[in-house]
Amino acid sequence: MTHAEQGSPSATGPDAAPEPATARRDWAWTRLDTPIGPLLLAATREGLVQVVFHADARTARRALTRLEQFFGGPPLSGLPHLATAATELSAYFAGRLQTFTMPLDWSLSSGFAAQVLQVLATDVPYGGVVGYQDLADRVGEPGAARAVGAAMGSNPLPVVVPCHRVVASDGGIGGFGGGLETKRLLLALEGVLPAPLF
Repeated sequence: MTHAEQGSPSATGPDAAPEPATARRDWAWTRLDTPIGPLLLAATREGLVQVVFHADARTARRALTRLEQFFGGPPLSGLPHLATAATELSAYFAGRLQTFTMPLDWSLSSGFAAQVLQVLATDVPYGGVVGYQDLADRVGEPGAARAVGAAMGSNPLPVVVPCHRVVASDGGIGGFGGGLETKRLLLALEGVLPAPLF
C-alpha cells in the first residue's frame, strides 16, 4: 500500500511543511461548509492554492501556520480567486457544476507529483475514474503506479484536482487522504457510486 492508500501523509503531504517561498506573496483563506464537512480554502493572486479537508479549528490552525510560513506573512482578508473557488465549490456540492474553471496555483506541488496531478485535473472528467496504473501510463511512467499513489496523497487541491476519482485496479475505491467515507460521498455525488441510504 502507498502512503495515500493508508491515509497517512507523505513527506510532501498536507501536513508536511512546504519550502518557504522566496519572497512574500499575497494570500487569503476562508472556511466553506460542505456536505463532506468544513473545507479550508486558500488562494493567492494566481489562483486556488490549497483545499484542506475536515477543517476544524485545530486542523485549520495548523494549515494556516504552514501557509503563513510558506508565503512569508499573514493572510489578506480576501482575494478574487478565493471568492470564485468558494462559489464554484458550493455549486459543485449542490450538483450544479461539473467542471471547475477557477485558476489553480501549483506552488505547493512540484516534480512528478505536480505532473501527475495536472494530468489528473485535465484528463479525468466528472463522473469518471482512473486507476493508479492507468494514470502512471498517461504521464509516461508505466512503472510508477505506487508513485502515483504517493502523488495523490500529496495533492494540495483535493476535490478540485480530483484524486477521489483515482481507484484501485482490483475494483476497490483505493485510499484517500480525506478518509474513505469522504471519497465515497464524492463518488456518489458524481454518480460513480450509489448514494448512501443514510
